[in-house]
Amino acid sequence: MFLEDTPWHTSWMSRILPQIRRIAEAHPANTIFTRFIPAARPGEGNGMWKRYWQRWSCMTIEHLGYKMIDLVPELAALVPPAEVVDKQTYSPWIDTDLHSRLQARGVDSIIVTGSESDVCVLATVLGAIDHGYRVLVPIDAICSSADETHDASLQLYSGRYGEQVETATTDEILSQWKV
Repeated sequence: MFLEDTPWHTSWMSRILPQIRRIAEAHPANTIFTRFIPAARPGEGNGMWKRYWQRWSCMTIEHLGYKMIDLVPELAALVPPAEVVDKQTYSPWIDTDLHSRLQARGVDSIIVTGSESDVCVLATVLGAIDHGYRVLVPIDAICSSADETHDASLQLYSGRYGEQVETATTDEILSQWKV
């Protein structure tokens, strides 16, 4: 739904997808994709999400169809051994088993990629910080549909959260990744 011609199309997604794939291919058994699942119908959800899905009724499953919420083929090809966690909010830490999956594996560091750097990526990063993970953000493997807030997000990650978030390029991260 972010790569296709929808109101949420993110033009930079096609540019970062090869970097995301490189990271995931490096260790697919250690990869967990989080997938944003829209409401089935307009007005569903809790609290403000009801209003959100009323506003974005064109992005509900009823309107888009299930195929549109699948992982893009380049990433779906890595599942399995990569895994998928479905989430209905920006954060993958709420109402999912992501944290328990990572704890069961003894994970202490995560690499966060994807779209949108100022929405879902931000929620993932902040939740990971709260859970105490070492967070790496490859600056060439995240994007947003809004350049201004993407740039501000990069400044947040490297500046404001510089003690808790490490930013680097995909090449830099892959050259140092030891499992």
